[in-house]
Amino acid sequence: MGQGVVAGLGGTAILALAIAAGRLPALGDGGNLLLLLPVLGAAMLGGFIPALVTAVFAFMLAEWAGAFFAAFASGTPAMLSMAAGAAILVLLGYLTDRNAGRSRRAAGQASDELNLLIDGASEYAIYMLDPEGRVTIWNKGAERLKGWLESEAVGRYLADFYAPDAVAAGKPEADLERARREGRFQEEEMATRKDGTQFLANISLTALYDDKGKLRGFGKVIRDVTEQRAAERQLRSSAAQMRSILSTVPDAMIVIDSRGRIISFSAAAERLFGFSEREVFGANISRLMPSPDRERHDAYIQRYLATGERRIIGIGRTVTGLKRDGSTFPMQLAVGEAAVEGEPVFTGFISDLSEQMLAEQRIEDLRSNLIHVARVSAMGTMASTLAHELNQPITAVMNYVETIRDMLESPDPGDFPIIRDALSETASEAMRAGQIVRRLREFVAKGEVEKTVEDLPALIDEAAKLALIGAREKGVHVEFAVDPEATPVLVDRVQIQQVLINLMRNAVEAMSALPAGVPRELRLSTHVEEAGLVRIAVRDTGPGVAAEIVSDLFRAFNSTKTDGMGLGLSICRTIVEANGGRIWYEPGASGGSIFQFTIVRIETEDQDG
Repeated sequence: MGQGVVAGLGGTAILALAIAAGRLPALGDGGNLLLLLPVLGAAMLGGFIPALVTAVFAFMLAEWAGAFFAAFASGTPAMLSMAAGAAILVLLGYLTDRNAGRSRRAAGQASDELNLLIDGASEYAIYMLDPEGRVTIWNKGAERLKGWLESEAVGRYLADFYAPDAVAAGKPEADLERARREGRFQEEEMATRKDGTQFLANISLTALYDDKGKLRGFGKVIRDVTEQRAAERQLRSSAAQMRSILSTVPDAMIVIDSRGRIISFSAAAERLFGFSEREVFGANISRLMPSPDRERHDAYIQRYLATGERRIIGIGRTVTGLKRDGSTFPMQLAVGEAAVEGEPVFTGFISDLSEQMLAEQRIEDLRSNLIHVARVSAMGTMASTLAHELNQPITAVMNYVETIRDMLESPDPGDFPIIRDALSETASEAMRAGQIVRRLREFVAKGEVEKTVEDLPALIDEAAKLALIGAREKGVHVEFAVDPEATPVLVDRVQIQQVLINLMRNAVEAMSALPAGVPRELRLSTHVEEAGLVRIAVRDTGPGVAAEIVSDLFRAFNSTKTDGMGLGLSICRTIVEANGGRIWYEPGASGGSIFQFTIVRIETEDQDG
């Protein structure tokens, strides 16, 4: 605004003098339209107020000083002309000085604010250099970081702040030349303090030019990055160590956020699932699950976050994983929870159970084969015993019958007493054979049974671990409904577990033939019966048992399997009866089979009271 006023008044005075001297033609009485030009110039430079001031001044010159300019034009003495010019120059000088004073005060205020800003940057050493490289400004941050006071540093040459070997190598001059050439450069190097100690510094050196392109000096900014770089190195080292650990740990590790998105995927997880970390980063963890777990997983997380109910976190369980090629595998999953910046994250540790379950399956198959061999061996022993024991009575029967046959070919009344004696001996030997068979049956049914008091839920749990190997992979859903009052029991532990294993494996095998999509459910329940018994029921949703074989279901050598021996249920009946119970079959209300048996329950003092 001040520049507009000065320019407008000065331009008006010059035009007025020119008109008065006859240098410019008059365009009308009492004034000159050319005086509008300074008004326009003042408006362009300073706006409305300078234009208004210039217009008033022009009007005063045109009206009030018209006579003076007329006299000047007709030969008025030169002194008057000089006096008028001097007055105008004094006025212009006053206005110019006044405007310059204001500018100096504004510049001084801006300089003070800039100095305050520079000194406030205590973490940065900031100093200015003249074109020759001598310090002109040295802030508080430079005093703290470099160890030189401002009074000591101002006027010193740049090289005084470099290490001796750097000075010897000509680095100070090279840095100034590089700044002149590039305008600005930044680097990290070791900087030196006044006491000779060094620190890692981030250094920026900038060449400063005026509006005419002349070099005014340099600005240098230094920041100590020793601790920052040490922390970064430590962080990189820790990250490298963590990556090294994760790449060698045999168990897979996956980290997800509260929305189920994968944020970390270890090398072992890459090998196990067949995906790279880049492929699954940010994807939902359900991508690694088969149905129906895939559709349910997000609801599990939301329920946990809302209720805090733990179903797998901190507990661990066996689940099924989905590989990149679409195949599934059993895995042991343990999940831990942590908080990162206030947000929960979940870390899953995964062990592949495929080999373990295959080994268990091989062991179970071997065990089944051994049981089969033992049964065959037992049958062979029994057959040998029967053959040995029955050989004499049967041989005697045959001999007596043949003798009677021969004697009856030529009947002689005198032989009738002999024939009657032979028939009596035949009946006696036949009864002897029957007694042998009954004794063997009693031995099998009532023989070596070692009954002990057992916890029924624990007994069932151990049997289920063996019987249900591979059941989940076959799509079988297992449910247990164990009555806490239905324990303890008095049984031969091994024998009753054998019954449970047989019934559960029969149920799983029966349901394995069901079409895809048909529910496969196995339910084992216990219930307290009257007369001191516990009833155990094994239900399945399989095809059931044909009506024509139900009556002989527990008879030996009667089997519904094409490759079965028909001894399993017969042995189960023998075991259950030997343990004081009974076993039977019922068809399910909506299909399937229900096998039930009873065992003896022990009454405790707590149960009685």
